[in-house]
Amino acid sequence: MNFLTDHLLTWILFIPTVGAALLLFVPGGKVKFIRIASLVISVLPLLLTLYLWSLYQSPDQAGTFRFEENYPWFTAINSSYHLGIDGVSLAMLLLTTILTPLAILTSFNIKERVKAFMILFLVLETGMLGVFMALDLLLFFVFWEIGLVPMYFLINQWGGEKRNYASLKFILFTMGGSLGLLLAIQMIGVISGTFDLVTITQSWPALNEGVMFGIPVATVKAVAFWAFIIAFAIKVPVWPFHTWLPDAHTEAPTGGSMILAGVLLKLGAYGFIRLVLPLFPQESARFAGWLAALATAAIVFGALAAAAQKDFKRLVAYSSINHMGFVVLGIAAAAWAAASTNPAIRESAVIALNGSVLQMFNHGLSAAGMFFLVGVIYDRAHTRKLEDFGGLYAILPIYGSILIFTSMASLGLPGLNGFVSEFMIVRGVWPIFTLWIALGMIGLLFTGVYVLKALTLTLHGPLNEKWSGKLSEINLRELWVIVPLMVLMLSIGLWPSWILNLINSTVMTWF
Repeated sequence: MNFLTDHLLTWILFIPTVGAALLLFVPGGKVKFIRIASLVISVLPLLLTLYLWSLYQSPDQAGTFRFEENYPWFTAINSSYHLGIDGVSLAMLLLTTILTPLAILTSFNIKERVKAFMILFLVLETGMLGVFMALDLLLFFVFWEIGLVPMYFLINQWGGEKRNYASLKFILFTMGGSLGLLLAIQMIGVISGTFDLVTITQSWPALNEGVMFGIPVATVKAVAFWAFIIAFAIKVPVWPFHTWLPDAHTEAPTGGSMILAGVLLKLGAYGFIRLVLPLFPQESARFAGWLAALATAAIVFGALAAAAQKDFKRLVAYSSINHMGFVVLGIAAAAWAAASTNPAIRESAVIALNGSVLQMFNHGLSAAGMFFLVGVIYDRAHTRKLEDFGGLYAILPIYGSILIFTSMASLGLPGLNGFVSEFMIVRGVWPIFTLWIALGMIGLLFTGVYVLKALTLTLHGPLNEKWSGKLSEINLRELWVIVPLMVLMLSIGLWPSWILNLINSTVMTWF
């Protein structure tokens, strides 16, 4: 049992990859076995994460991590295999390990090259989990890149008609950001003499003297700061770096869209929280207002763009830009308040940052659910055009009820998860960036517009006789995907403390 506990993070991290390697030896014709085996492999990290959750206790001091594993890796440059978690990263681990099995179960309808699809999905899970666990900057970058390549192939090989364009755009944007990220990590490692994040966090913010290759350290820090900002802004994505996302979401297979919206977008926000805020507190405070402005633009323009869409999946894709804008706005408020000595401002920042992390979790649930439900109706109707539907509630009452429930969670209806996190962000940001959050309410208004538009055109009005007797109700396998998400949406809406206490135990140590 000690061997399991002492290396629990490694077990969670590499079980998907080991499973993917074992699937290489399974004949491609055994499709049913490959599907079931992939699902079982993906469930194992979830069970271990729940066990990790049961063992986790909040850290007693700021900057401490639990379940650390630290072994020499790249000794020539002082890089180590250093893993660890706190309350924020544990919440993201839980989100990842919940959504991955559900996305794999959704993908049971994939009929071509099933073996390759499942292997890529499992490798993708390791990449995402590694980002949330890594406490070494170089290791962080390795897992960051591992998460990009499988998603590129998932879109390129199993996507829609414009998959080549969408996958190329996805990889060019994200790899472009990664180049700057790698450069920044290398510069920090050279100056600090180590890539260990815990060590760097203690020394890097106060480092202002010295020269690297004839360049003042202050200049190097500025370059590294902006490289981090651009890389993570692309990943979130923050306006105006968002243009890759609608195409990638629209063309990706349903399971890929669920993971792309549910987890991959969170890597950028997590990068802001884990790297930018602690390593660059002064720079973060100085430019927090600009980040808040871009976040507000994402909220407003994302909602307006979603309201203008005629493609159901593209509408949901633009909604992700809108919802992730609230996440970044909360992070910007925390960045600005970290330099303040006003207790009321710092208390608001704690509320805002708690709300941002919770919004990351909540958006993962609701966005994955919405993309799944769009996929369900597309599998039956072979169209995503909203104007082609109409009155479907009359023939698909169970599907219609589930769609309404999930849409209301995304909208932020009180009693469901989206309300809690967005309310906390608005409450926390208001004393800090009053103008920006007030303008953000325009986006919140149009969130209601695009959600109600989608529900009206899909479910209400006279039944389009084209679908009478041709569309089947949501089936049992599909219910196994959406019901757990609905339970989590409702549980957080009614009793958010079960996850908020975990997040807050870490956020409180930062202020």
